[in-house]
Amino acid sequence: MILSILIQEGPYTHEASDSAYHFVQAALAKGHTIRGIFFYDDGVYNATKLMTPPTDDRHISQRWSELGATGIDMIVCVAAAKRRGITDEVLVPNIQISGLGQLASMIEESDRLVTFGD
Repeated sequence: MILSILIQEGPYTHEASDSAYHFVQAALAKGHTIRGIFFYDDGVYNATKLMTPPTDDRHISQRWSELGATGIDMIVCVAAAKRRGITDEVLVPNIQISGLGQLASMIEESDRLVTFGD
């Protein structure tokens, strides 16, 4: 099955990001394909270099960057990013800014869209 993931909540505030990450890992382990991950609304905060969690805590943006290094499209919504002052310069590697058209393409090329967050 080909899946696209939509994340709408920021890191460390809700469990949406953690749940999405673990869902993606489980889906990949079961042989599913992840077409892409789209960060929208406060979800765009998941992709920034601006977080520096304590060494004994999970590093959420690093997780997403490492997943992006595997070839999965990792997209931050341009409009949501601009509203929150996020630019290309503050994104972790392997994540890019694009528009909702990219989300539409991901959905069209997937069997399911799985959403995390409100």
